[in-house]
Amino acid sequence: MNLNGNLIIGLKEEAGSEKEVSAKNPSTNDTLSPGYKGATAKQLEHACDLANNAFYKYKNTSFEDRAKFLDTIAEEIEAVKETLLKITPEETGLPEARITGETGRTVGQLRMFAEFIRNSKHTDATIDEALPDRQPLPRPDLRLRNVAIGPVAVFGASNFPLAFSVAGGDTAAALAAGCPVIVKAHSSHPRTSEIIGRCIQNAVKKNNLPDGTFSLLFGSGNIVGQGLVKNKYIKAVGFTGSRNGGLQIVKTAQSRNEPIPVYAEMSSINPVFVFNSVLENPDKFIEGFLVSLQMGAGQFCTNPGLIITKNSKNYENFKSKLAGKIKEQNSQTMLSNVIAKAYEEGVSKFKSKNNITLVGEGKKNGNANQCIPHLFETSANEFKKDQELSDEIFGSTSLIIKCENDQDFNEIAKKIEGQLTISFHSNNVEEVSEEFVSLIEDRAGRIIYNQFPTGVEVCHAMVHGGPFPATSDTRTTSVGSKAIFRFLRPVSYQNIPKELLPKELV
Repeated sequence: MNLNGNLIIGLKEEAGSEKEVSAKNPSTNDTLSPGYKGATAKQLEHACDLANNAFYKYKNTSFEDRAKFLDTIAEEIEAVKETLLKITPEETGLPEARITGETGRTVGQLRMFAEFIRNSKHTDATIDEALPDRQPLPRPDLRLRNVAIGPVAVFGASNFPLAFSVAGGDTAAALAAGCPVIVKAHSSHPRTSEIIGRCIQNAVKKNNLPDGTFSLLFGSGNIVGQGLVKNKYIKAVGFTGSRNGGLQIVKTAQSRNEPIPVYAEMSSINPVFVFNSVLENPDKFIEGFLVSLQMGAGQFCTNPGLIITKNSKNYENFKSKLAGKIKEQNSQTMLSNVIAKAYEEGVSKFKSKNNITLVGEGKKNGNANQCIPHLFETSANEFKKDQELSDEIFGSTSLIIKCENDQDFNEIAKKIEGQLTISFHSNNVEEVSEEFVSLIEDRAGRIIYNQFPTGVEVCHAMVHGGPFPATSDTRTTSVGSKAIFRFLRPVSYQNIPKELLPKELV
């Protein structure tokens, strides 16, 4: 496949003319070709116009035709797997095994949504038949179903070049719902984005879907990002990224003449609570924790950034063993020099603080943009006083909070911000109170017992979301079949003749 750096606007390709972005090999900082010039405001408006024009026809495609479209995207991606295994590691530093796994996840979630809509599970069809003889007043015939919300803007994520990017979960859910999609490609992996964008474009053509069902735009700055959110035809936004970026999008969306929902997954430090029974023999916990901490150089939104435990007789041994293992860990290449710089700044800030202590630091290899794992320690009192200790450090760094008693332990559970996940480990369920479980339930989208947060299963029971600031809308998920409901709205049909009703309500 020859990469040309063009925008994909509906069924055509065009060269942009705004500021160019280029991928860089994070291991060497070498610039990779081609360059990708950003979309102009006129090109963005054209993509949005096409999406709006496509909406009526696309939302009214049969569920089977829409499912075939999703299946075709999956087939197109599988056909370029070997190209992805060559291109994507070059611009992300991720190993081939990770790309293989992420490709499988991407096509898997497309097929999951295809099956979900084939079974009409997304419509939530509900029928309350008329009760003409009801007293004191009759009830009319009422029938409800979910319908597509409109064209959707999706922002590609930096840390998942496939599963959370051009054909990732947001795009799959929106297309399954019947919404045309315009994706803003992430500038750290534009070549991968172009490959996947062409896969979707090919699938649109093969399924004879309307021009404007899908577009892919490149560009840095505000022209594309803010322009998409401001455009009157965009009815919802999917975003995965930093808290600052997410909040800017939310602010723009709420300031429109017609405010629209933003489903932003932003920041999470995924606390891990460790009860005393685990400290007695911590080897199994430490082994699992290190795998989770080091997975993908810690560049997962579910990376475990906090360990909360109690100052028991076994605490010092636990800390010493964990610190010793951290010191044995090698650094890994991060996704980009921007992310690596932010990680170094976060670690340096922690090192400069007087209220925390560095207890373990890994080894650095000779490559560029390295994530060296770190382990810090602080007390419960210091954590409660210093809000900055709750800041996410995006990489393989974790902070131990040493609690002096049960009260400290539960107060930390009350203090922590909203999270994607909260885990707790215990070898004796009697030491875990109902109060504690209730506390963490209020602060996370997924609570985990004796396992670790990295690894998000794509299935019907998964919630990958959580209270603010983990996400901008705590009621939703960005992973699993329930993600489709972000891009649907309910419509009630009252006293409508059966000949005019949608078939799922007849």
